[in-house]
Amino acid sequence: MPNFRRMLSCLLISFSAACTQMVPAPSGPLAFNSTTVGPPGSLAPAELYRPAGPGPFPAVILLHGCDGIGAHYRTWARRLADWGYVALQVDSFGPRNLKSVCNRGREVPPELRAQDALAAADYLRTLPDVQPNLIGVIGFSHGGWTVLKSVLAEDAGIKVNRPFAAAVAFYPGCEIPRSNLLTDTLILIGDADDWTPVKQCDRWRNAVTKDNHTVEMIVYHGAAHGFDAERPVHAFAGHMVGRDPAAAEDAIMRTQAFFEHHLKGQ
Repeated sequence: MPNFRRMLSCLLISFSAACTQMVPAPSGPLAFNSTTVGPPGSLAPAELYRPAGPGPFPAVILLHGCDGIGAHYRTWARRLADWGYVALQVDSFGPRNLKSVCNRGREVPPELRAQDALAAADYLRTLPDVQPNLIGVIGFSHGGWTVLKSVLAEDAGIKVNRPFAAAVAFYPGCEIPRSNLLTDTLILIGDADDWTPVKQCDRWRNAVTKDNHTVEMIVYHGAAHGFDAERPVHAFAGHMVGRDPAAAEDAIMRTQAFFEHHLKGQ
């Protein structure tokens, strides 16, 4: 009877912290369907941003950093929609009952998040206003680390059957690649980054087997981690992070041009 009462209480106050604790975290990748995808600001496991017009449109999966979903990533989702892409912002932490994994990045490993991203792309392919072969991915910090797992043949822990058409990684964690590159990839990083050092990404770029794909890495002199964020440089989680206006402006421009080339053929 006590368990029944608790379940009934959760039904009546479904947004309470007690109910959140009762929802089991998924042991594998997230599932995306009409019940787990919501509109912008819905706090659903994935939020869908649509451009104006009838479509069909190319699409981009957006992967947040170690701090979880926030205003910065929603700004990027709206920006992508303004550029003419269906943007699907995936929340890899909330459904797993987490808010942050900063300095605990393996708590939700990038390989698992890459599986989230690939599952999200499969969901987008079911939508009539999405061009199924023109889906890209963009990620920031932990999400950028995830991007670099998702663009390799087997580093995500699964065989990738339908690769992304383009990939952009902002200040990603970079580990030695274990399989071949499947996607043209753009890495944007600052040489003052004390969290995801540029030398590790340089090593990734030089080590990866490209298989006729390209890796372009742009290094911004003096830029710290999170150089496209709104706040000025400050200490966060033991590292210096924050905006570099010149780097941010250039990186946004390059991202737009990169996606236009690969997803719109311009």
